[in-house]
Amino acid sequence: MLNEFKAFIARGNVLDLAVGVIIGGAFGTIVKSLTEDVIMPMLSLVTGSADFTENFIRLGPVPAELAGKTLDYATLKAAGVPMLGYGAFLTATLNFLILAFAVFLIVKNANRFFAATAPAEAPPETPEDVLLLREIRDSLKK
Repeated sequence: MLNEFKAFIARGNVLDLAVGVIIGGAFGTIVKSLTEDVIMPMLSLVTGSADFTENFIRLGPVPAELAGKTLDYATLKAAGVPMLGYGAFLTATLNFLILAFAVFLIVKNANRFFAATAPAEAPPETPEDVLLLREIRDSLKK
């Protein structure tokens, strides 16, 4: 069983997948930081909000135990107050779009690279019956 496991792990597809998952996780962290630490603060500057992810619309009443406390998004969410957290949703959507666009560019360039380095395929060999029919045709023309 150990040999089978070694053979499974040593297969190229498994290693490629493992590398892809690890790099994808690291890349996701970079994109999340780009969105939350660079793009969203600039958007917050334009909208006038200090932290755009804290933008929400409260849909229900505030519980009595929260009276006098700072009513930020995390506190209200933990208390179970129904809210429309459009700032957090916009941040997550922006993360997704940046990540999807980056993956698109990577795949596009990889496809272009592999198409350029792939050797030109030789045309398939003509079947014998087609060759025989061509000889007959040429004989009839003469």
